[in-house]
Amino acid sequence: MKGLESEALKKLSYEEVKDLKLSSPRLFSATHDEILRGVTSDIYFLRTEYLLRKSGYADVEVVAEIFAREGGVMAGTQEVINLARMLNLPVKIEAIPEGERFEAKEVVMRIHGRYVDFAIYETPILGILASSSAWATAARECREAAGDKLLLVFGARHLHPAVAPVMERSAIIGGVDGASCVLGALLAGKAPTGTMPHAFVIVIGDTVRAARIYDELLDDSVPRIILVDTFKDEVEETLRVASEFKERLMGIRLDTPSERGRVTPELVREVRAWLDLKGYRWVKIFVSGGLNPERIRILSEAGADGFGVGAYISNRPPIEMTMDLKEVNGKPIAKRGRLPGLTTNPKLKLVYP
Repeated sequence: MKGLESEALKKLSYEEVKDLKLSSPRLFSATHDEILRGVTSDIYFLRTEYLLRKSGYADVEVVAEIFAREGGVMAGTQEVINLARMLNLPVKIEAIPEGERFEAKEVVMRIHGRYVDFAIYETPILGILASSSAWATAARECREAAGDKLLLVFGARHLHPAVAPVMERSAIIGGVDGASCVLGALLAGKAPTGTMPHAFVIVIGDTVRAARIYDELLDDSVPRIILVDTFKDEVEETLRVASEFKERLMGIRLDTPSERGRVTPELVREVRAWLDLKGYRWVKIFVSGGLNPERIRILSEAGADGFGVGAYISNRPPIEMTMDLKEVNGKPIAKRGRLPGLTTNPKLKLVYP
């Protein structure tokens, strides 16, 4: 099995680094081709590959293990598989399936092959797993807080657009029901979902008028969930919208800003009480804005039916991943401080080829 070395996508060599030219102007994020060529890799891995090839060590077979510095929920496995497939990497990969939990120091992935064939991809592989697993872990914490209630991720605005879809896909792996970022949702096999921004209501100038346009022009596959905190008291706007749309109204969304105290349990209870009093018991209450697991639990107990979470998921720091060589030419080995030889983990499954 040989790796991809076509004219269309030739792996970057150490000798080519000094002459590498970038197009200008450009976005500062890496393209798929740049990642696959190794342009986003640490220079010392390219240097290592160069030295091993030049000194006659290119055929040395190794087994590398990746372990996590803290516990979490596995995500990023599929993207690593996709990277290996796109490159036709001549290696074997075992990994924990996406969505499964792992503990601190647990081996989450193992790579078998010649080190020169995958050395320069250590950087992107670790980055994929570190970020994706962190986002999935934060999403799982929110899912556990929300129980079986609707849970969406609205975090794309907090990240560079190049990685926002990765975050939202990872959040779905972690347990959220859907994502607002179009590409993030599609990558997870779901349709993008969301309600409306305050900007729409502000441009129209009135919540009910904006809701009427929303209802008239969007097809029935879009749930009629109306934002009710833009101009007036949340209870007043809720009842105005409910009176206008009656059975067509699925729910209202509360997104009160921090400047006005955010959405409180008392506000949720008040809105629920007035909806029930006026006969709109079917109307659900969705909440967004500054949510975390603790606030989700409190607002859920107060009567909230669904949640949109942004920064708590998107801003989660990466779970540090480390790759160690544990075998060289079939012999157990390790650097000081680590145990030599392969680590037993029955959760690892063959995922590539």
